[in-house]
Amino acid sequence: MRIFITCIATTSLLLMAGECKKKPLTAERLKGRLEVAGICMNYTIAVVEGKIDTNLTEAKWTDETTNKTYTNVFRLKSHCNFPDSIKQGDEFYFVVDSSEQKQCPVCLAYYPTPSKAVAIKVVE
Repeated sequence: MRIFITCIATTSLLLMAGECKKKPLTAERLKGRLEVAGICMNYTIAVVEGKIDTNLTEAKWTDETTNKTYTNVFRLKSHCNFPDSIKQGDEFYFVVDSSEQKQCPVCLAYYPTPSKAVAIKVVE
């Protein structure tokens, strides 16, 4: 009887632990603009519409190559799934993508970017 109760308790705990897995958050759709399309996917993106966690963006950042200052920007972290069709100056909608990022080859040439990087998914 004691073993039976122990087995039921253990099984119940294991089933409940499965329900505690972190569920994906419903991401808010934001509007961004590709401000700088630097070499080797060194992309700087500005949030132009919507609210994003201010810990994810830099309030003010200056491109040391052009001395141009941008606001509410971040470095693109999700190189593999960023559409080739988006060009510098284009605006697009996106959500923050907290899923595990795919690895893909990206060259290592340097172009300055903000220190804060965000993985995103472009959406309609």
